Amino acid sequence: MEHIKNFYSVEMETKHGIVIVEGPVPSEQLQLYDFHEDLVSFRPPMQQKKALVGIANLEEGRIVIMRNGNTVVGYVTYLYPDPMESWSDDPIENMIELGAIEVIPSYRGFGAGKKLLQVSFMGDEMEDYLVITTEYYWHWDLKGTGLNIWEYRKMMERMMNVVGFEYYPTDDPEICSHPANCLMARVGKRVNDDTLERFDKLRFRNRYMY
Repeated sequence: MEHIKNFYSVEMETKHGIVIVEGPVPSEQLQLYDFHEDLVSFRPPMQQKKALVGIANLEEGRIVIMRNGNTVVGYVTYLYPDPMESWSDDPIENMIELGAIEVIPSYRGFGAGKKLLQVSFMGDEMEDYLVITTEYYWHWDLKGTGLNIWEYRKMMERMMNVVGFEYYPTDDPEICSHPANCLMARVGKRVNDDTLERFDKLRFRNRYMY
């Protein structure tokens, strides 16, 4: 399928002034921005920038960022599931994964994550996609937020619900390894039954195993 990437940009008021939330950002534009030193949830800022530039170069890759001037303070990534993950065992052409969402601590608490998601799904082309996200408690900033596991899970679910993500059961071993982990997905309006049937088979590998 052709991966259309219509660009969107909105302004958002924060206690640090006006920020821009925009995307999908092309790799050459990402190269021009600085990455805030507090973007450390997954890897150091310079390595994170390199990783996001790489994703933006992928045909299906989509990066939406929040920036104050030339400094990126938050982002969300979309790409095909990692080849090492079981979700890529059946390469469904119109199934992409929300791989990571991160906002630096000083910009949290006023809907930054929600705004990144809303801009991500502004384009009508997103109605062609089944978008999945796997939530693992060991990626959550429990210390920084002061929330316990279940409070954080509820917060994540509320944020994802805003753009139409819903909880989906699965027998995936990694997700089943802790009750707070979960699989969520957003089914675009034009996603057909064949895609959903293949997704169901990925979700339940062990239904016939006793």
